[in-house]
Amino acid sequence: MTVRAWDAVRGAFGWVLAGVVALGIAALLPHEAFRGAIAQDWSPFALVAGLLLVGLAADDDGLFSWVGGHLAGVSSAGWPVLLLGSVVVIIVTALLNLDTAVAFLTPVMLHVARRRGAVGGGWLYGPLLLANAGSLWLPGSNLTNLLVMGQLHLTGAQYVARMGGPALGATVVAIGAVMVRGRRDLGSGRPNAEPVALRLGAGSLAVLGATTTMLVTSSPALIVLAIGLAVAAWRVVRGWDSVSRVVGALEPAPLLGLFGVAVLAGAVGRVWSGPAQLLAHAGGPPTAALGAGAAVLINNLPAASLLASHVPAHPLALLLGLNLGPNLAPTGSLAWLLWRRTARAAGAAPSMRAAVGWGVPVAVATLVVATLWLELAGLH
Repeated sequence: MTVRAWDAVRGAFGWVLAGVVALGIAALLPHEAFRGAIAQDWSPFALVAGLLLVGLAADDDGLFSWVGGHLAGVSSAGWPVLLLGSVVVIIVTALLNLDTAVAFLTPVMLHVARRRGAVGGGWLYGPLLLANAGSLWLPGSNLTNLLVMGQLHLTGAQYVARMGGPALGATVVAIGAVMVRGRRDLGSGRPNAEPVALRLGAGSLAVLGATTTMLVTSSPALIVLAIGLAVAAWRVVRGWDSVSRVVGALEPAPLLGLFGVAVLAGAVGRVWSGPAQLLAHAGGPPTAALGAGAAVLINNLPAASLLASHVPAHPLALLLGLNLGPNLAPTGSLAWLLWRRTARAAGAAPSMRAAVGWGVPVAVATLVVATLWLELAGLH
């Protein structure tokens, strides 16, 4: 076994152990608290599993490579290419979850960068920052959206009606920051698109089905999971994919670990009134700040489960902190882990210190703009 493979095994074991221990501790708490946390947390994790499988099928259809090939041929100037690439990251984040966007579009952006002779900059760090910042758009764009807003039973369209403005503000600011910071490493190239084939197959249909489901229903998890499992099974039966690759795309160890910790946090939030009382007496901006701080301290998924164990007074503001705050530090979201692994697998050498240097200004700026939008619009 290679050193890298052994490190992967140890990392997976650590995630699983953390999840199992956390679930064991949660089970020792009052039954109502444990059962309530399970009921709150299972559906978001089922949804993201389905979306990751849908993303894998879309990637096999050539969707992301096709986008990357045509991005590289847009212009000999670098800024239009980076701008369009950033928009693509936001769109995929909105429709297929930020983890899907990071896992599949980081290699695409790095491929475009290499064609242009660039070494990093916005091509490397942009996908991570944009995925976190763009994860406000739809309920399925981020697990935290479902954890916090699930108790309100909104359809996707109703959610967008409330969160669309702040999401737009955060998106524009994040793209602007990546463009300004990344302007020094745009590289040079010729606008000749690669002949990348796009096969409109099961993956493309799955994307359409999952997106429609998230927009029209308030409980999309089981349907999207069924779509993801069906398209994955179809591809395996047809010999187009393998079981091991499908399981690998799910990142089951981190998902299990975070699920266990999230359930424990949710159960604690049900027996300890401190977080609920704190949020009940906080206004919108303090709630956003508390969400960002909690995300950095314990990851945004357990933080969402803890702080939304009771319906918060300002759920939209809480979401801003939980979704935008993770750009402050690697502890903030699972997307950081996926981004680092994917970038390394694609041959890049991501620096966590540099990523934080890119992320802190983006986090602060997007939080300020989106929170101001909420306050001025009178949204709650």
